[in-house]
Amino acid sequence: MKNFLTLLRFAIPYKRYAILNVVFNLLFVTFSLFSFSLLIPFLDILFNKNVADYQLILANAPKALSFSASSVTTQFNYYIAQTIVLHGKFKALLFVCGFVFGFTVLKNVFRYLAMYIVAPLRNGIIHDLRQAMYHKIVNLPLSFYSEEKKGDIMSRCTNDVQDIEWSVMQSLEALTREPINIIGFLVCLLYMSPHLTLFVFLLLPVMGLLIGRVGKQLKRASMQSKDMLGSLLSVIEETLGGLRIIKSFNAKPFMRKRFDDINDDYNSLMIRVYRRVDLAGPISETLGVTVLIGVMLYGGNLVLNEGTLQASVFIAYVAIFSQLIPPIKSLSTAVYNAQKGMASAERINKILLADDVIHEDKSPLLKTKFENEITFHNVSFAYTRGDDGMVLKNINLTIPRGKTIALVGQSGSGKTTLADLVPRFHDVSEGELLIDGINIKKIETHSLNSMIGIVSQEAILFNDTVTNNISFGLHNVSEDKIIAAAKAANAHEFILAMPQGYATNIGDRGTKLSGGQRQRLSIARALLKNPQLLILDEATSALDTESERLVQDALHNLMQNRTSIVIAHRLSTIQHADEIIVLHQGKIVERGTHTSLLAKDGTYKKLCDMQSFED
Repeated sequence: MKNFLTLLRFAIPYKRYAILNVVFNLLFVTFSLFSFSLLIPFLDILFNKNVADYQLILANAPKALSFSASSVTTQFNYYIAQTIVLHGKFKALLFVCGFVFGFTVLKNVFRYLAMYIVAPLRNGIIHDLRQAMYHKIVNLPLSFYSEEKKGDIMSRCTNDVQDIEWSVMQSLEALTREPINIIGFLVCLLYMSPHLTLFVFLLLPVMGLLIGRVGKQLKRASMQSKDMLGSLLSVIEETLGGLRIIKSFNAKPFMRKRFDDINDDYNSLMIRVYRRVDLAGPISETLGVTVLIGVMLYGGNLVLNEGTLQASVFIAYVAIFSQLIPPIKSLSTAVYNAQKGMASAERINKILLADDVIHEDKSPLLKTKFENEITFHNVSFAYTRGDDGMVLKNINLTIPRGKTIALVGQSGSGKTTLADLVPRFHDVSEGELLIDGINIKKIETHSLNSMIGIVSQEAILFNDTVTNNISFGLHNVSEDKIIAAAKAANAHEFILAMPQGYATNIGDRGTKLSGGQRQRLSIARALLKNPQLLILDEATSALDTESERLVQDALHNLMQNRTSIVIAHRLSTIQHADEIIVLHQGKIVERGTHTSLLAKDGTYKKLCDMQSFED
């Protein structure tokens, strides 16, 4: 139910379409009932009454027309009787047939209008749902993705949303129209014969229980299929990302078997799901016909033995009741599809309802200039709330404006995590992180990030042109500024050598470029942003000597007159840092300049010796 209410929340902006849809469906049902109700006078004209009976009706002129079924029926019978007496029975039949035709046309006009008006509602909900998911994905902290498979998240954003579109939204018309249809027909049947309709009411709940039981099983199987599809996409994503390793380690048979096993299980599960979906129509139709046979037997008894029901009314009753079977069948199919879609809604809610963790302050401060210093005051951090395994422990550190601070230590010592706290990729678990004396949680996130530029070990580029990658996140940037940033990053020459220069598409993640070229584009992007605070996360560790020299020159240009936090793998690159912070198991164990730390003959000296030995 909670998942369905989540979807309804997206329907609120489109409530006017929902109201109009209900109105048109009511009119559709009304004219449907009128067209079928005319069977009674039609049959009476053919079989039951002679002209004397109609003259008797004319002798008792009806009162003025009022808004009630009995008044409408009396008025209509009076005009039928008048037509028969004055013009004959055939003219009356033409009169009735004309009404049937007119009501049928109006019925179908309103049916189309109901479907026409629901299209913006159905597609608007899906549009807003897809948009909300993407916005949530962008807002969620990086720690969320450490617990989730990338392929499964992609599956939720694509296949699960599409499944809601095809199951829940396509069923929306039936879910709104058919209940109105069924209620309208039942009210009409209750008016025609209360005893017979009471018999129907006793049988219909049995149908609902059987359909609901199968629907619950369908939702469970559907949920399993969605999870399995997420695993399938995760394998594909890992395969595409690690194709070189798979080939070089002769792991193709292993990956094929891994994929095939999941694919076979998914295939078997989907066969069961489709079989249950296809069961909806036959079950509902069989149950409907069973109830219809019961109505025919019971109603026939009322006509033949008890004489409490007119034959013409009973025939019209059966005809109207037979019209209940298609909407009941359609409604049961819609319920089945909706149950299947609710499994997708539940998976989507795991993203939409996930805790952002990084919460914006209710009245955030707009800060556009870094003036004095960054201060870590007794900062500790764990990726999971309540986790005793702190990644950072009691960090106290001050980074003055205009200084270069280097973070060194073994892998897993907390270097990157410490740097990630500054742009609020994570929030501190304990202590405070201050910028110019202001708690970072009180600063508007957008203005905070506008002051910071990041160049990471892995150059994050996008499947777009060189120009758009350099100017990423910026608007209305002149070509001259882009070229100037590229020149400062030692990237201008290789860009001009590309087929279309700055308009060349660099491929997925920049696969058309070498590692050094990708990194220099990242530096050009940071230079163009012109950040006040720079974070360099092992920006040269994966490069060859020639590329490293070019990148180091570009980094030197980038770091001029900026506050820099440098995460260093190669210690030779940070010898001139103003202060070097040595981390070990999440704690600061040493700090000082390159020369002073070597003199201490401690952890930093050991790291330098080990690296010298490796070189």
